[in-house]
Amino acid sequence: MIRTVGGDFDYETNGRGYAVQRRSDPRIAALIHAALGEARTVLNVGAGAGSYEPADRYVVAVEPSARMRAQRPPAAVPAIDATAEDLPFDDGAFDAVMATVTVHQWADPGRGLAELRRVARGPVVVLTFDGDALDRFWLAEYAPELIAAERRRFPAISTIAAAIGASTDVVEVPIPIDCTDGFTEAFYARPEQFLDSRVRAAQSAWGFVDDTATDRAVGRLRADLDSGAWDNRYQHLRNQPQFTGSLRLLVGTP
Repeated sequence: MIRTVGGDFDYETNGRGYAVQRRSDPRIAALIHAALGEARTVLNVGAGAGSYEPADRYVVAVEPSARMRAQRPPAAVPAIDATAEDLPFDDGAFDAVMATVTVHQWADPGRGLAELRRVARGPVVVLTFDGDALDRFWLAEYAPELIAAERRRFPAISTIAAAIGASTDVVEVPIPIDCTDGFTEAFYARPEQFLDSRVRAAQSAWGFVDDTATDRAVGRLRADLDSGAWDNRYQHLRNQPQFTGSLRLLVGTP
């Protein structure tokens, strides 16, 4: 069997636990589904374990990692083994195309984004992060190596916007305090979560930080939580209903 290579992170080895840790947050999902408009047929590219796929439309999913495909729930459509850069569909085959928290992991984001636009008759909806806004999150103080690695990975928002539509809306997405999708900024008010290796394992960013830097970051955070130093600086976040960090929703129209 030929294994499809999907990008910069090895999900075959490191993709455990995503179905548990990276569940759709209903408030973020509502924004994505609204952005799909009246589309009845939707292609989900880099579909992973199925987060954010609408249940009320005809969905086709593409996911190159066998481990991620295996974590899709029984009710979800089986995902096709393919990559964003080479979608096996005709021009304009779908009413809309979506790609959530995946563009930065593609081997060739420019080619992949062009493919999304090619196969969509209507909107292309991309959920991603703005590398220029990563420093808004307090984790930058503890794991600067992680922030630096992420900034290198994320395509510029302007690049994505130009590729997916003649006109593209860019929305800063507020992250709720009890966000159920376990990306890093989801835990802005729950710093203790970063002490759990299972949480970090479901965040690909840590795969680009060596063990020494990870141990240093986690050790310092643990010490600051034990001493109260973290709360002295960031106590206000524990009760802040939302955090506007680097999460962005882009909606490109033809």
